[in-house]
Amino acid sequence: MVDSQTEKSQAETLPADKVSVEKLIDDLKKKVLDLLNIRDIRPEEIDNDAPLVGNELGMDSIDILELVTVIEKDYGVKIDNKELGEKVFASFNALARYLHDNSTLV
Repeated sequence: MVDSQTEKSQAETLPADKVSVEKLIDDLKKKVLDLLNIRDIRPEEIDNDAPLVGNELGMDSIDILELVTVIEKDYGVKIDNKELGEKVFASFNALARYLHDNSTLV
């Protein structure tokens, strides 16, 4: 686990676009925790590289469909085929990078 001071100093030394991706990761984690109604896990406790489906959060395909709806609404990005979904939902890092590269709203 990384303490907040270390996390802050790491963010300050990252390139500008990396900070945006880190912010997206944090926002996505919060949205997923809210979507799953999980209150006993903090966003920073979730591994950025862990798979989204079948992870410690218990996400399944129905949860991913709900997340797709949230992503379309909040970020204006459509994930409309299985191959893209498998790539994008591989991890929070993959999802955040995809949104960072493809959304005009971030």
